[in-house]
Amino acid sequence: MNSLKIRRTAIAVAAAALLPFSLAACSDSGSDAKTAPTAAADDQAKTGESTPAGDSMTGGRPFGPACAGVPKDGAGSFDGMAKDPVATAASNNPALSTLVAAVKKAGLVDTLNNAKDITVFAPTNDAFAKIPKADLDKVLADKATLTKILTYHVVGQKLTPEQMENGSFETLQKGAVTTAGSGESYKVNATSNVVCGNVKTANANVYIVDTVLMPK
Repeated sequence: MNSLKIRRTAIAVAAAALLPFSLAACSDSGSDAKTAPTAAADDQAKTGESTPAGDSMTGGRPFGPACAGVPKDGAGSFDGMAKDPVATAASNNPALSTLVAAVKKAGLVDTLNNAKDITVFAPTNDAFAKIPKADLDKVLADKATLTKILTYHVVGQKLTPEQMENGSFETLQKGAVTTAGSGESYKVNATSNVVCGNVKTANANVYIVDTVLMPK
């Protein structure tokens, strides 16, 4: 009897000794379950804050065949242009020299540089070259007409690629441009192709196009 009583006492003592460890293990397991989502949220906040609308298609980067001709570094690179207001940024891109000259002739440099949150459809030099020289020279010499054409290329909001999939937007000239496309292929007014899109400047989104847009 004494031997049986001793064994029962030993088992009770052992169980009492193990109980705190069992409770601790359960407590740790529950803690992990509660903190895992928080840790995941913290990781998301650190690494992948929500993607801005329109950037999901392109990762927020410029796209299009003409983007390959943009300088890799310096003021005319994508990083360089992102630091400058739009007229200044365009002046550092050799492919936009005709546009920059036209903006200067129209006296719109300060207007564009001081505007907030705009979109500029920027015709390349080749786009201006499609216009017969005599007609182009006539437009460049007529400030009122030139201003009308140039402000037709500016929309008073920053357009994302997704917004351009099927849109109509009022311009600073008070006319409207239409846009259509998807992925990395877009047209403006059904005739002008975006050849390098989603280019960021300090105050604008720029879509470089291959044809000058003409208001009605």
